[in-house]
Amino acid sequence: MNRAFPIFKVTKKAEYSLKNGHPWVYAAEITSVSETPENGSLVDVQSEKGTYLGTGLYSEKSKIHVRILSSNTNDIFDEQFFERRIRYAVLFRQTVMREDFDNCRLIFGEADGLPGLTIDRFGKILVAEVLSYGIDKRKDMIFRLLLKVLDEVNVDIEGIYERNNISIRKLEGLSEYKGWYKSDLLTHPHSTITNITENGITYEVDFENGQKTGYFLDQKYNRQLVAKLSLEKNVLDCFTHTGSFALNAVKGGAKHVTAVDISQYAIDMAKKNAQINGFTEKMDFKTCDVFDFLLDLSQNRQSPYDFIILDPPAFTKSSKTVYNASKGYYEINFRAMKLLPRGGYLATCSCSHFMRNDLFVGMLKKAAYDANVQLKQIEERQQSPDHPILWNVPETDYLKFYVFQII
Repeated sequence: MNRAFPIFKVTKKAEYSLKNGHPWVYAAEITSVSETPENGSLVDVQSEKGTYLGTGLYSEKSKIHVRILSSNTNDIFDEQFFERRIRYAVLFRQTVMREDFDNCRLIFGEADGLPGLTIDRFGKILVAEVLSYGIDKRKDMIFRLLLKVLDEVNVDIEGIYERNNISIRKLEGLSEYKGWYKSDLLTHPHSTITNITENGITYEVDFENGQKTGYFLDQKYNRQLVAKLSLEKNVLDCFTHTGSFALNAVKGGAKHVTAVDISQYAIDMAKKNAQINGFTEKMDFKTCDVFDFLLDLSQNRQSPYDFIILDPPAFTKSSKTVYNASKGYYEINFRAMKLLPRGGYLATCSCSHFMRNDLFVGMLKKAAYDANVQLKQIEERQQSPDHPILWNVPETDYLKFYVFQII
C-alpha cells in the first residue's frame, strides 16, 4: 500500500517503545525525515530498516514530536476513524460507570486513542482541555462528532467549556485561554457554575475557576470507601479542595469533620457544598497550610481525630523533582501517623504519575517506621474506571490510594 504521509525514522529505543504500545515519539529519537510536514499533520513512523511502526500527529514545537494514533496500516484517518474512537470511549463509560455516567470523564487522552484531549461531563455541560497541536487542529470535527455520538445515546449537551488556560499548551505552540466553545449546535448557559450529584451528595462545580476542569471525578469510588469507614469517627480532611471527602465522611455518619485547605476559594466552595447538603452542623473549616496545621497539632500534643484523609495536589510534575516531592509526602504522612491513636484510620494518596507506586509505598513504610506504628492495610485503590489505565502507557496510571488502620 502506498503511503501519502511524510516518513519519520526513529532510533532502536523508540522502535522498541512503539512496538510495546507506547504512543509517543520524542524529537531526540527521530533520526531522519523524508520531508518536513505541516504542523499538526499526519506522519508515518518507521524503524531504521523501514518497518512501519505507526501513524501519528506531528507537533513541531513539542518534545513529543509525534503522538501515534494507530499502528494499523489499513486505517484511514477520516471522520469515521475519529467517530469510532469517540464512540468506543462513550460506550466504555456507559458500561463501566452505569448510573454514574452523568458525571464522568468521557475522553482520557491516550487511554482513548485521542492524545492530548481531556473531556469531562457534568450533566449537560462538557469541559474540555486540548493539549496537543494535532488534536487542536481537529477540535471542531471532534466536538461535532462527540455531540453526534452523545445524541445517539440520548444525552443532551447545552455547552462545551474550554479550559485551555494551561501553560503546557505553550510547549505545543498553542495559546492559553478559557471560555465557551462557539458552535451553531450549542446554546450554552450564561453561568459557569453547575450542580452535580455524586454518591448522593450535591456539589456546586465552578468549571471556569476551579482546579483542572472544576471537580476531581477520579476519586468518586474512593470517597465511597471513606464514607463507609467514617461512622462515629472524628475526621480530618486535609487538602479538602471543595470538600468532597469531608462531605462523604459526614454522609457516612461521622461524629464531626474538620476540612482544611490553604485556599480560601476552596474553603468557601466547601462551605457552600456543606450548606447545600445540610451538613454544616457536623463540620468546621480551616483556611491554613496543612503542613503547619499538622505540625501545630503535633507540637500541642492534640489528637482529636481518629480518621485522617490526605489528598494533596501533585507535589511533583516532573521526574526531576520526585525526591523533593517524596519529602513532602513523607512529612504529612508521618505527622498524620503520629497524631492518630492506635486503631485510628488513615486514607492517603498521590495523584502524580511521577511519584511511582513503589516510591510511594517506600515513603509510607519509612513514615510508619519513624512514627513507630504499623500499617494494617484495608484497601489499595486507583482512579475510577472512567480514567482507564493502559498498561502499555504508564502515564495513564497516576493515582495511588491507600487506606490503613494504624496499630
